[in-house]
Amino acid sequence: SHYVDCNGSEVNEETEIAVNIGGVKHILYGDLLNQYPETRLAELVNRATDSTQEDLCALCDDYDVSKREFYFDRDPEAFKCILELYYHGEIHMKRGICPMHFMREMDFWGIDAEYLDECCISSLNELETELKEIAEKVKTILDDLEDDATLTRAQRCQAFLRRLMEKPESSLAARVIAVVSFVLILLSSVVMCVGTIPELQVKDGKGNLVEHPTLESIEMACIIWFTLEYILRLVSSSNKLRFLFSFLNIVDFLAIVPFYIVLILGAAEMELANVQHAVQALRILRIARIFKLARHSSGLQALAVALKKSMKELGLMLTYMSVGIFLFSALEYTMEESHPETMFTSIPQSFWWAIIAMTTVGYGDIYPKTTLGKCNAAASFLCGIVAIALPVHLIINNFVIVYNKQRVLETTAKHEIELMALRVKEEAQDCTEAANMPSLASVGNSWVWDSAGAS
Repeated sequence: SHYVDCNGSEVNEETEIAVNIGGVKHILYGDLLNQYPETRLAELVNRATDSTQEDLCALCDDYDVSKREFYFDRDPEAFKCILELYYHGEIHMKRGICPMHFMREMDFWGIDAEYLDECCISSLNELETELKEIAEKVKTILDDLEDDATLTRAQRCQAFLRRLMEKPESSLAARVIAVVSFVLILLSSVVMCVGTIPELQVKDGKGNLVEHPTLESIEMACIIWFTLEYILRLVSSSNKLRFLFSFLNIVDFLAIVPFYIVLILGAAEMELANVQHAVQALRILRIARIFKLARHSSGLQALAVALKKSMKELGLMLTYMSVGIFLFSALEYTMEESHPETMFTSIPQSFWWAIIAMTTVGYGDIYPKTTLGKCNAAASFLCGIVAIALPVHLIINNFVIVYNKQRVLETTAKHEIELMALRVKEEAQDCTEAANMPSLASVGNSWVWDSAGAS
């Protein structure tokens, strides 16, 4: 290809260089390349006339003196993107090119990453973040596998306990503990629900309905397990303060403490009404243990991350709904106010109708009776469907991206560990073969002695 400068006039033929990139030939000119003098191509065109072949070969893979052609064993598709810098002042990565491979190409040609377009920089940053996460996962796995001889006995016990309680994939015992904890979480949640059935409750000495003693025994066994698990995880933690203020650990604490508070209040035999209400409120806090499932479910963790990343979409949906609720409730109150049997006595009271109407629930406890009120209700139904449906797709898309990314990171980290183990095994085999192979000197000496004996 024969290029011209930005003014349309051809540059002097003396400044041209021919470069062959992976079999694709390009004719480039000095005035064009010298716009970015720090790049490899600019340095090449400046040395092409007054440097020796050895100096030129240091900048390229090969050089043909007769054709004055420079050969590079590089990616021709990536080089087409590199040339965009000299003609357009910025670079775009083509679809299908690995970002990390393209960054190596840019380093080879001496081009800084600041010349990349913003869209390409964002995709590159995402990839770098993923690689960092993979490296952290690999480092975590290697730390769990390594046995540092410099650690004290207490530190080794702490590391072993941490793997046992926090890393279900580290051993069979850790996996069994995770399964038992998961089952007990479900069991305690079922017991909490079943304990509220009046037919299964019994009366105490004061005539009050309380949970069945069997259900209380099961609840106590589950709480003992949760307490022991929490204490062991706290002991195995290297950063106690960070452990205490972690969200999931706060949930674990809230799921355990109410049982002991109720037990203490019951042992003190307090009969005050406010104390009894406090006991009931604390027992309700047992529902927090359902969040403990997030510790053992990667899907729930991905959902939490997706919701966190979708705060903008969720806020947008709530804004739409808030505006619609205020608008349609005010209109409905105005249209139904004159009706003698109206159910809309005030605008704040109409908020409830607007909420259940726009969320398509529609209990029917409050409904319009005038024609205009019914038309307004129909409009609120349609607007509610649109307001909910528009951001939902974005939220679902975020969840799919987060979940797939999480699975890919876990799989990639495991593959990296397998490759590292394979390399270590191959290096060990090579060292063994080298140790068992006799040296050339010993072979030569043996040949000399055998020849002397034969003579």
